[in-house]
Amino acid sequence: MTDDAKWKRRFYWFAAARLAGLAIFFAGLAIMFTDVLREGGWPVVGSVLLVLGLIDALVAPKLLKKHWDKEDQAKR
Repeated sequence: MTDDAKWKRRFYWFAAARLAGLAIFFAGLAIMFTDVLREGGWPVVGSVLLVLGLIDALVAPKLLKKHWDKEDQAKR
């Protein structure tokens, strides 16, 4: 695998992790304040998803970077 292909793949995974976290975050907002799951919203479930999405959007890319740094150190 070329170096450019490796970094392109890593960038896509990094962006996908961020976007997945944001999608979960906005799903939590929708569940909290709209009638998506039940009439009048569902604040408890929505807030849980909101927090999980925020954690995913912020922590998952850092975990990926840490994993890739270990992988690159092992190859040296």
